[in-house]
Amino acid sequence: MREAEKLKIMIVGTGYVGLTTGMALGYLGHNVTCVDKDTEIIDKLERGISTIYEPGLEELLQETGEKVNFTREIGANLPGTDIVIIAVGTPSKENGDTDLSYVEGVAREVGQALDPSDPPVVVNKSTVPIGTARRVETVIKEELEKRGLRCEFSVASNPEFLREGAALHDTFYPDRIVVGAEEVQAMNLLRQMYAPIIEQTFTPPQAVPRPEGYQLPALVTTSPTSAELIKYTANAFLAMKISFINEVAGIADKVGADITEVAKGIGLDKRIGPGFLKAGAGWGGSCFPKDVRSLLFTASQYNCDLDLVQAALDVNRRQKKKVIEKLQEALKVVRGSTVGIFGLSFKPNTDDIRESPAIDVIAELLDMGARVKAYDPVAEERYRKNFPGQEVVYCSAAGEAARDCDAVLILTDWDEFYHLPWEELGDSMKQKIIVDGRNMLNGSELKEKGFSYSGIGR
Repeated sequence: MREAEKLKIMIVGTGYVGLTTGMALGYLGHNVTCVDKDTEIIDKLERGISTIYEPGLEELLQETGEKVNFTREIGANLPGTDIVIIAVGTPSKENGDTDLSYVEGVAREVGQALDPSDPPVVVNKSTVPIGTARRVETVIKEELEKRGLRCEFSVASNPEFLREGAALHDTFYPDRIVVGAEEVQAMNLLRQMYAPIIEQTFTPPQAVPRPEGYQLPALVTTSPTSAELIKYTANAFLAMKISFINEVAGIADKVGADITEVAKGIGLDKRIGPGFLKAGAGWGGSCFPKDVRSLLFTASQYNCDLDLVQAALDVNRRQKKKVIEKLQEALKVVRGSTVGIFGLSFKPNTDDIRESPAIDVIAELLDMGARVKAYDPVAEERYRKNFPGQEVVYCSAAGEAARDCDAVLILTDWDEFYHLPWEELGDSMKQKIIVDGRNMLNGSELKEKGFSYSGIGR
């Protein structure tokens, strides 16, 4: 084992979780090797170019210097490694189950190269179903047996709780760190890895300052199974909270209440809290949809009914259609109209478009015969790549996207949209119609400027 403050850590996978974690651990002084099979990704990272959009990440790439290395090889870099963190993708299957082929692939490579005299602690940071720690252990043992070897090693669960767009902030200043392990040695090693964060003894990066009044995070130590369930339960609850306020927004629309005021009124109750009570076009991203479906699939395997969780998923599907319905109410006839889409990413401060409401809404508008113009500050390239056949007019600025439109539909609450010269944009539109799918704008002010404005539950 290395000296107390420095560990040799390998992180397999350089997506949002892997790259963010690698940069943070490197900044804290650990020796980190980030592994990815994609040569293009490794080449860019070696040149200090971030392959994902995440505030502060580019700056941290420059600061970490030689503390973080990038490679395509697991085996050659495994000797002497204290901790291997698996942070590869775990996509959904059609039935809602989780595809663990990438996780198991990493486990096989570790088993093929592991030195029995000095085995690392293997850590699942990817979001994985209950029992995956045990499955990873089995796969590694199978590979060792093929080599005629046996040894004792640990597999731990250390789920991530990162918000895209604030991933570095959540890494350095988490609410809690959850570690699931059966062996005390593995638990202690992970505690050592996180010590600077648990104790907040590091100098904050300039790009990610420590929040004023930040309290030290809790370290939750438990079994791997409980750690795996904690991750899914947390995301399912947050998804339910958003779906709940979206359901109530439907009542607010009918009776003339303002859902933003309702959310504020209930959120001040400490038992409820204000977070995730923002009504809108629905939730998306890489976590909530996948994790909710995976939890439902796991529950079905054990004959458990999670009716509330299922309802959260159903409400979210309906919510995307509500946006189209409001657009229809304002336009009357969608076919032949031009609609400007403001926002392609599933949330601001990220270029991640996975399960973004914009995907379903744009597809529906095109099917209805509308001409679609779209603008997003950072996600356009990723959206184009994923939907090359769509007849969407991509614009380099919000003003360009609004010009000659019959309506503008806001699907991502980028800060930039708060500060647009809306009166000027309205003058360039055919009809001054705004459907605010994120309830981010002041409807009263826009109405005074001659706009037809509608939000969600307002």
